[in-house]
Amino acid sequence: MEDFQVCDRDLNDTALSEYLESSAIAVDTETMGLLPQRDRLCLVQLCNHEGKVTAIRIAKGQTDSPNLKKLLEATNIVKIFHFARFDVATLSYHLDIRVNPIFCTKIASKLARTYTNRHGLKDVVQELEQVELDKSAQSSDWGNAANLSASQLNYAANDVRYLISVRQKLIEILTREERWQIAQECFGCLPTIVSLDLLQFKDVFEH
Repeated sequence: MEDFQVCDRDLNDTALSEYLESSAIAVDTETMGLLPQRDRLCLVQLCNHEGKVTAIRIAKGQTDSPNLKKLLEATNIVKIFHFARFDVATLSYHLDIRVNPIFCTKIASKLARTYTNRHGLKDVVQELEQVELDKSAQSSDWGNAANLSASQLNYAANDVRYLISVRQKLIEILTREERWQIAQECFGCLPTIVSLDLLQFKDVFEH
């Protein structure tokens, strides 16, 4: 895979310096399931404007990743996720990383692409980038990080490779349709929503 590297436990110093020069980076995680309190974090993927992709293998029982924390908490860099609510919760619970600022392409898609109800990453990338993602490795065992298959690594890389371009195209639609301000307000609420999720509060805004 072009411009792709794998790191163990944390970003190396050279990669950190390179990513810190970005105004925005794409981020994704792979886990053993959808409940942070039960299912461990296995992989964190990053991509910058130049298309440099890094996959960081997180060891079982690992509780910190200092260089990754420095990058994801840098307030001058926008972190782009697809369904940020889950990834941000996972990074907070397992590595004590408080991600901010955040751009969520799933929220942006729901606000911008109101002509469809298809807001999964595969659908968004297919429409906006004319690329069909292979999602066959999505539901697979990420726990044996030292022996991830080529198809798993390719899947992980593709989950971040297109997000920066997708973000820009969604901003253009949101701006045109006068929804960019409300989108930014939604992104600003995400850290609070994540905190509520981790405390297992539900429907606190309901009657």
